Amino acid sequence: MLQALRDKTTGWIAGTILTIVTVPFAFFGMESYMQQQVETYIARIAQPPSWWTTAPDVWPVSYLWTTADIEPDAFRQRMDAMRESVRARQGENFDPKQFESKDNKRRILDVLIDEQVMQFAAMSDHISIGDDDVRKAILALPDFQVDGVFNADRYQLILAAQMPPLSPQAFQAKIRDQLRDDLIPDGVENSAFVTEAEVNRLVRLLGERRDVNWVQLPVPPLDTTPVTDAQISNWYNAHRADFRRPETLRLEYILVDGSNLPKAATDEATLRRLYQEQITRYSTPEQRDVSDILVQVAADASDADRKAAEGRANRIAAQARSAGADFAALARSNSDDPVSKANGGSLGMMSKGTMPGAFDDAVFAMRAGEVRGPVRIGNDWHILKVNEIKPGVQRSFEDVRPELERAQQEGSQERAFNDMIGKLVDELLKSPNSLGPAARAMGLVVQTTPAFTRAGGAGIASEQKVLRAAFSDQLIQDGTASDPIELGPNKSVLIRVFDHQQERPLLLAQARDAVIAAIRADRQRRAAAAAADALLAAAQAKGLEAAAAEAKLPMGGLEGMQRGMPIPSQQAADVLFNQPRPEQDRPRIGKAMVSGQYMVFAIRAVHDGDISQATAQDRASIRQQMSQANGMRAREAFTRALRARYQIKVAEDRL
Repeated sequence: MLQALRDKTTGWIAGTILTIVTVPFAFFGMESYMQQQVETYIARIAQPPSWWTTAPDVWPVSYLWTTADIEPDAFRQRMDAMRESVRARQGENFDPKQFESKDNKRRILDVLIDEQVMQFAAMSDHISIGDDDVRKAILALPDFQVDGVFNADRYQLILAAQMPPLSPQAFQAKIRDQLRDDLIPDGVENSAFVTEAEVNRLVRLLGERRDVNWVQLPVPPLDTTPVTDAQISNWYNAHRADFRRPETLRLEYILVDGSNLPKAATDEATLRRLYQEQITRYSTPEQRDVSDILVQVAADASDADRKAAEGRANRIAAQARSAGADFAALARSNSDDPVSKANGGSLGMMSKGTMPGAFDDAVFAMRAGEVRGPVRIGNDWHILKVNEIKPGVQRSFEDVRPELERAQQEGSQERAFNDMIGKLVDELLKSPNSLGPAARAMGLVVQTTPAFTRAGGAGIASEQKVLRAAFSDQLIQDGTASDPIELGPNKSVLIRVFDHQQERPLLLAQARDAVIAAIRADRQRRAAAAAADALLAAAQAKGLEAAAAEAKLPMGGLEGMQRGMPIPSQQAADVLFNQPRPEQDRPRIGKAMVSGQYMVFAIRAVHDGDISQATAQDRASIRQQMSQANGMRAREAFTRALRARYQIKVAEDRL
């Protein structure tokens, strides 16, 4: 029997069938094996291969696609940076709950997606940025300038202050990528233009004047009439969503502050070893005062134009090398670099590595007072002069000893802090459902917070990192201690949720006072609306002036009211200028709620701005603003169109 089975499963027919069956199983099995991973991305941007732009996103073709993920860490870093920026700008008006809303998170995520899309597009179009473009961009950044001139010391200081610190080479790479990714969008934005008709229309609109009258109705007095039990019950049942107790929790926590740990004693041998290890930190590199005359050559220049530019560069270089030549005057007259031209070509002091590539190499191969050039860097020509060379300086051990002692003590404190955190975590692993045993073992104190909502509270409850951890499902459901949460250098906190109250509706008995207040506020609103409607009807029937006199209310008015006049208030002025024009010489009468008060108004006439009164400077300013607005819209439209070329997946549940 076995021999018969073997005979029937051998031969080319059986082999072919076996191959047909095996191959799909092999591939599908491999796919299953390769896809066994946990996805953590917030957004995934994918593009098909450039040689097959219509490739379907199906296995196994999907392996040909290029993907880029926006991971939670990158998203959180951008969120934290934006939070600090918005908080600094808004001050006390900053609303943490609004900032953490899903809509705001999506807006921030869209910016990250747009950046990745632009990077994909630039790489697909094979865009590259030369060293000269990078150099110009760095020299033009105001943050690196002192009195309008690039300053190498400031440049190095700012890069060293970044978190983490940036080397000049890393910063140059960052600028290069940014220039590459923004090249086409910037071109689209800068290509916007404005016609004369558009400028005239805006001049007429901005210079518009209106003849208006208004009556501001007083706020009705607070309602004090009785509220019946039936009214309370009916209001409560109709507005249950308004009467809820927010979600709250309380924390117990252990705060570990490294600044409270004892400082270790210093010893001479360790200090000298640190000095040798960090010798570059206490050395000032050689610096050179450099001036430059740029002869720019367009990327698409013809051969004739390139030769003409080279000839011009040779003539300028010959003049610069001649006896008694004024290099600064030559730069002001001939340089194509608008940044350095006004300063006589001066680029300020530079240290090795400040500028990219060939420019840096040329400058640090020259002697003091030497003029060199023309030097070709990228497409352009440069005539360089080293005005002065400042040799590097190394500070002595005795000079930096106080800094070394402080650094050693801080390092010792940091090690002690890290050691304490490590031991504390080990203790918590023994009893993760309580902080008490671990705190006692380490000689620390367990503290508690009052109840607070997702908007935060006092003390550690005001820290966004603490709020995110505290309201996470894991800490709420498990009741276990968190990992150390860093609050600052050598300062961390470990928290545990010991009391959590879900958001829940208030019972009628608990909400009774709030319901009564809501009913009376509604009565007050209805009374205000009824008074405004009555005045509006009277004004439409007999005119605003007569209606105001009959109601014994003062009427305000202004002939030729201009935009931006805060009369009777800025909000009221905005309302008056947002109304349609009157028709057939009949006043436009209406009402609006302004800052909690009703206003009934009459727009009697509208006068367009006089085009002839706009100066050339006014028109230029308007044209520039309109061009910028049109450019931004064009850039946004370009970005939307570009996004459509890529497959974008957003994990909404991970926001």
